[in-house]
Amino acid sequence: MRTRRPRIRMSVRTRVLAALTLLSAMALTAAGVSAYSLERERSVARLDDSLQRSGEEIETLAAIGVDPETGEPFASVSAVLRTALSRVVPAPNEALAGLIDGEITHVPEVATSFRIEQDPELVAELAPTTGWQEPELFTVETSLRTYRVLALPVRTDPPGEEGAMVLAFDIDAEYQTLNDTFRTYALVAVASLAWTTIIAWFVVGQLLAPIKVLRSTADEVGSSDDLSRRIPVSGNDDLALLSETFNRMLARLEQAFASQRQLLDDAGHELRTPLTIVRGHLELMEPTDAEEVTSTRALALDELDRMNMLVEDLMTLARSRRPDFVTLAEVDIALLTDDVLVKASPLGERRWVMDALAEVQVPADGRRLTQALLQLASNAVKFSDEGSTIGIGSASEESEVRLWVRDEGSGIPAEDQARIFDRFERLDLTADGSGLGLPIVASIAQAHGGRVTLESAPGQGSTFVIHIPRPATEGPGSREISDESR
Repeated sequence: MRTRRPRIRMSVRTRVLAALTLLSAMALTAAGVSAYSLERERSVARLDDSLQRSGEEIETLAAIGVDPETGEPFASVSAVLRTALSRVVPAPNEALAGLIDGEITHVPEVATSFRIEQDPELVAELAPTTGWQEPELFTVETSLRTYRVLALPVRTDPPGEEGAMVLAFDIDAEYQTLNDTFRTYALVAVASLAWTTIIAWFVVGQLLAPIKVLRSTADEVGSSDDLSRRIPVSGNDDLALLSETFNRMLARLEQAFASQRQLLDDAGHELRTPLTIVRGHLELMEPTDAEEVTSTRALALDELDRMNMLVEDLMTLARSRRPDFVTLAEVDIALLTDDVLVKASPLGERRWVMDALAEVQVPADGRRLTQALLQLASNAVKFSDEGSTIGIGSASEESEVRLWVRDEGSGIPAEDQARIFDRFERLDLTADGSGLGLPIVASIAQAHGGRVTLESAPGQGSTFVIHIPRPATEGPGSREISDESR
C-alpha cells in the first residue's frame, strides 16, 4: 500500500514572491547575456575595422610609396615590410610581423602587448599566407590565446620574393575588459535581485493583507457561526472587489440563516397549538362512541387543514428570500387588474368595483401580484360587512405602478398599522387566518423592489396599495372607471 506524501503548503505571499524573483532573475539574465553577446560582436567588428584600415595603409604604401633609404619606389618585399613596420603604430593588444617565403623576417622594434614570433602555433598557421593572392581576415586559436588576424600579401614589380604583412589582435585580452564589466554587472544584478526580493516581501504582504483578513474572517465565521462579521474594504482594486463580494455573500448567508431560524421558530410555535389540540382530543376520545369519533375526526381534519395552510404560508415566506421567488416578464397591468377582480368576486357577497385601470406594461411576476391582490381582497371580505363596496384598481405614474384594494370595513387604528405586517400579528383573534397573509403581500412587493402602504382609520375602511417601480420610458397612463360593478 502506497503512502501519500504530505503536501507542502506554500502561502500565496511566498508563491508570488518566488514567481516575482524568478521572473526578475530571468529578465536580468536575459538582459545581461544579450548585452554581452552584442558587445562581443561589436568588439570583433571594431577589431576587423582597425585591421582593415591598417591593411589599406600598408597596401597604399606598397603601391605608391617610396623607399626612404633610396628615395625610389620599393624594389623588394623586404623594403616594404621594413618601412611598414616602422610606420604602423600597434594598438593595445595588437602585434605585427613581416613574413618572406613562409618565415618571419621582420618584427617591430617597438614594444607590443605580445609577440607573434613567440607563439609557434600561430607562426605555423601564418606561414602559408606569403603565397596568398588576396588579403584575408580570419581567427586563429592556439594553446596560448585566440587571435583575430589580417594577412596581407606583399608583392613588388618586377616580381621577386613572396611576402606578407601580418597584423594580429589578442581577442582574449580584448574580451577581458568586457568580461570585467559584465562581471561587475552580474554582482550588481545579484544585489539588485536581493533588494528587490526583500522589498517585494513587504509590498506583497501589504497587497495580500485583505486576503489574510478574508481567511481569518472565514475561520472565525466557521468556528463561531457569527455571520455578522464583515471585512473592512479599502481601495478600488480586485482585492477590494473580492472583499465586497465576500461581504455580500456573508450578508446573504446571514439573511438565509435568519430566515431559516425564523421559519423553524414560527413553525414550532404555530404548529404546537393544533398538534396539542388534536392530541388532546384523540386521547380523550371514546372509540366506541360513533358520534364522538365523528366529531373528533372532523376537528382533527380541520386542524390538519389549518396546519397545511400554515406550512404553505411559511414556505412562501421562506422562498421570498430567494432570487427566483419572482420571475419577471412583461405584464399588462390593466389585464391583470381586471383578472383579479373577476377572481375575487366569488370571495364574498360584496359590491365589487373597478376603480381604475393602468394601461401600461411593466416587468413583473403576474402570478405573484395576483396572489398578493387576492390576499388583500380576502382580507377586505373578512373585515367588511356584506353588501359593502370593495374596490380594486391600478394606476401608472412616471416612476411606479400602484395596485390597490380598498374596503369599507372597520378600519385599522394608526398605532396598529405598522405591526399588522409582522408575522402572526392578528388584531382580531376571532378571525380566521394565520397572521401571515399581509407579511406575504409585503414580501411579494419587496421582491419586485417595491413596498406596501396602508391608508386607514377606524370606521372609514382601509386601502392597501402595492407600489411597483417601473422604468421611466413612457409617460403615465391610466384609465379611470367609475362605479363599474362586477
